[in-house]
This record gives sequence, C-alpha cells and structure tokens, in this order.
Amino acid sequence: MSLKLQLVKNGKIIFEIPLSPTDWPKDQLETEFAAFEEDFEKFSSMFDALSNQTRLRMMRRLVQEENSTMNFADFMRDLDLNPKTVWENSKKLSDGGFLTKTGRGTYSCSEFSQSAFLTLSLALRRLVESLEEIENLRR
Repeated sequence: MSLKLQLVKNGKIIFEIPLSPTDWPKDQLETEFAAFEEDFEKFSSMFDALSNQTRLRMMRRLVQEENSTMNFADFMRDLDLNPKTVWENSKKLSDGGFLTKTGRGTYSCSEFSQSAFLTLSLALRRLVESLEEIENLRR
C-alpha cells in the first residue's frame, strides 16, 4: 500500500510526498534529505520551541485569540504563570519563529506561525496516529 501526504488548497493539490522511502526515486530522496540537513537549525529551533508543555499552552492560547495577539499579563493570568516563566518561554517561542513581540509586552503570531504550529502539533499528532493505526491493521 502506497501512502502519500497531500497538501490541498481549494481542491487543488499544492504538493504531495510519499510516506515510504521505497516510493521515492532514490536521487530525489537524497536531494530532500540534503535540503532538510541544510535547514536543520531552523527545524531544530521549531521543534525545540514546541517541546515544552508551557510553550504549547501559550501557543494554543494565542492561536485561539481572535487577532492572535496577547500581552504578557494575559499569559500570566490565563495560564497561571509567573513573569520569569512567561519571559523565558516567550523568548524560546520567538527564537523558534512562532512568536513576534509587537509592542511593549505584546506578542502576536502570524498566519504562517499559526499554520506551522498546527502542522507541528495537531496535524503531526493525527498523522502519527493514522500511521500507527495502519501499522496495527497490518499485524
């Protein structure tokens, strides 16, 4: 069974990738791995930023805001965090490209950052669950 992941916009496939190394042409797979290695620092920062429950909660809260903007005090109050925790974690999220400081104590999340967060959290979780289900059916 050949699995592919597709990104579709308005019914049009923007890109698709096979989910098995055997379904890739060998030279194309090598090119993709090389490109990923070149971008390693970027992806490492992104995964590092989301590898903490407090930062996940902060991003979740920010994405749920109508204008994707919150201030420092909102994070403290809504998530019951102390100032040091908010500061350290907002810096880590900024370093990962998820958060932008837009004013004195105000943070926002761009549309790209929201999509990246949803991809690396919810979509990745659902994808892994689906792959596990498929693997269990094969047994």
